[in-house]
Amino acid sequence: RAGGSSGKPGDRPKEVHREGGVETAEEAVEPAEPDINELCSDMFEKMAVFLQGELTATCEDYRLLENMNKLTSLKYMEMKDISINISRNLQDLNNKYASLQPYLDQINQIEEQVSALEQAAYKLDAYSKKLEARFKKLEKR
Repeated sequence: RAGGSSGKPGDRPKEVHREGGVETAEEAVEPAEPDINELCSDMFEKMAVFLQGELTATCEDYRLLENMNKLTSLKYMEMKDISINISRNLQDLNNKYASLQPYLDQINQIEEQVSALEQAAYKLDAYSKKLEARFKKLEKR
């Protein structure tokens, strides 16, 4: 077609010149294809940059994990120290309780004896009331 494009990519429209009533057209020229070596070189450079970025990201991820592991290890060491202190304090409390146990046993024995004495006192009180009632009865006769 005169003045249009052929529809192929890279084609330039044909230029139409009119010279004295005669049309002449210039042939569309394909652009020079870039050198395949340049394209390969460009691709390899870009791939190298991409892979370098991936490796850098992976290294950073591993560094982050390493730091997280170190922090976790420190936290667990702190927790271990705390649990050792708690265990030591608990052992001290158990020893103190064991040293107080004889006194606690004596308190329990005294409590049982006081309870037995109370029961005896109630029985004596009831018996004395019965005796008093009999005595009053005998006095009235």
